[in-house]
Amino acid sequence: MIPNQRHLFDLPDDVAYLNVAYTAPLLHAAANAGRDAIQAKQNPWTISSNDFFSSVETVRDLFAGIVGGNSDCVAITPAVSYGVALAAKNLPIKEGQSVVVLHDQFPSNIYSWRNLASQKNAVLKTIPRPVDCDWTAALLDGIDDNTAIVAVSNCHWTDGTLIDLEKIGECCRAKGCALVVDGIQSLGAMPFSIERVQPDFLVTAAHKWLLGPYSFGFCYVDSKWHQGLGLEENWMNRAESEDFSRLVDYRDNYQKGARRFDMGESSNFILSPVAAAALRQILDWGVENIAETLQAKTDAIAERARQIGLVVAPRQVRAPHLIGISNPGGFGKELPNVLAQEKVYVSVRGESIRIAPHLYTTEKDIDRLFSALQKAIRTSRN
Repeated sequence: MIPNQRHLFDLPDDVAYLNVAYTAPLLHAAANAGRDAIQAKQNPWTISSNDFFSSVETVRDLFAGIVGGNSDCVAITPAVSYGVALAAKNLPIKEGQSVVVLHDQFPSNIYSWRNLASQKNAVLKTIPRPVDCDWTAALLDGIDDNTAIVAVSNCHWTDGTLIDLEKIGECCRAKGCALVVDGIQSLGAMPFSIERVQPDFLVTAAHKWLLGPYSFGFCYVDSKWHQGLGLEENWMNRAESEDFSRLVDYRDNYQKGARRFDMGESSNFILSPVAAAALRQILDWGVENIAETLQAKTDAIAERARQIGLVVAPRQVRAPHLIGISNPGGFGKELPNVLAQEKVYVSVRGESIRIAPHLYTTEKDIDRLFSALQKAIRTSRN
């Protein structure tokens, strides 16, 4: 268990920020790295040609460490939607085959598959929300010999209900279909193993559980797809682009591995150091330790929610770091604003209040949450 880490963040004592699944606060170390990077851009003569490549290789290596993979398989992207579009461009699918997704899946992991299905006369197959919250069993029943691609997450973004990706990956390999994982709501707070899951594509953005900046992310591309097509052509993706004096000696060859899929201007001198500082801290804490610590917090939230008549999914189908609670009578749309007036910050997603604590969350924060919740529920009933 990790002791409380609030001192590493800029969070006032009277603020209960339980909304990492929306966007995370920056660490002091990450914010300081960003200030140093801005200063360097103010003095651009301090930026060398080598910096165009070294900064991005640093974050590539660090992210590979988070997921237990090879940095040569990591592409730098601006968003989940970019990585999903990259997967859709490269994964084969035939007429009549299906892309399997979840009910109420986040749009960034839907629209590219809708377009692909339309272009290929294929089917977008949506797995209904299971009554028992067991997405894994529902997915295993829904993947069949006609499935070409399974595009899912590690937990449902609205309430943290769990998907066992190791079992899903094993099923995909047995059926000969590709697995695309949207990891934005789990990577950095929930252990993930490239070796055990074996995804074809793993996509994420940095600004949630990776505690990093907005508009910066990663796409892990299995080596079998490294001869595929990127979404764009930029000068850095080409072989030997480190030699600025020969950039107009145009080349057909690409950089090694998944670097051919990097977004343009992937060096991102300001955001890369911010992301790197956050990834270093996560690796220092250890993702398994983060998950264990956050599990204790979400377990406590679940127990208190039940005590006041709210509904939560069973523990065995909940992710350790993210929990949804629902009210049999429903929550009003005004609830987030009511809670915000008490300086309690959560999100309403679907039918649930989505609560996403982190290592800075204290017992006092949880007390504030339930005090404000009970007040809001009483007000709505009157």
